[in-house]
Amino acid sequence: MSEIRPMSEAPDADLEALPPPRRPWRKLTLVVMASTLLGSLVLAASLSGEVRFSVSSQHPRGVGELSGFAPRSGDENTWVQGEGELEVKGAIAYRRPLESDSYRLSRVQGTEKLWVQVRVPRDDDDPSHKRFVPPASFVGRLVPAEGGGIRLSQLGSAIAEAGGRPLPPDAWLLIDGEAPATTRWTLGVLVLLLGFAAFNLVGLLRLLRPAAS
Repeated sequence: MSEIRPMSEAPDADLEALPPPRRPWRKLTLVVMASTLLGSLVLAASLSGEVRFSVSSQHPRGVGELSGFAPRSGDENTWVQGEGELEVKGAIAYRRPLESDSYRLSRVQGTEKLWVQVRVPRDDDDPSHKRFVPPASFVGRLVPAEGGGIRLSQLGSAIAEAGGRPLPPDAWLLIDGEAPATTRWTLGVLVLLLGFAAFNLVGLLRLLRPAAS
């Protein structure tokens, strides 16, 4: 019986001379997956403050009169309770998409750096502020005006559209009515965003991995 010899493994010169195949859809897939990965991580980072607040203490910390309260860096995303009078003149009214109620942002009398956001029920909503009477006691989340998260990212634009003066760079916001229990939804959103990021990262690694010969 004649011996069977393996076929030659020498490269085919004609095949090597062919140009590399075009893969436009592969490039598009890489761009989309990379953009989704980056966007998921950015959104997850923007929710970090609210996520920390959602798992914080279950009892608000009393700070007394808001006019004499000076927030510090350690007070960011804490649950506080305080009393004070709000400035009616100069209050900013604005709305959020998909919400029937509106909001009022007012400065606390006696201080330039502390503002309170109050939710106004739809029945009390009145542009002239004659129907709505702001409360004098507040319980909510305390955040710097420039670090309130994605839900407050357009606050500066809302103030500008209302013709109000920009908030001081070191201003703080007390978001009345916001408690850890009311922000637990951010945990689910965070898990979803991290899942998107992990899925796209694995997909990118597989697409970029050299194919086995």
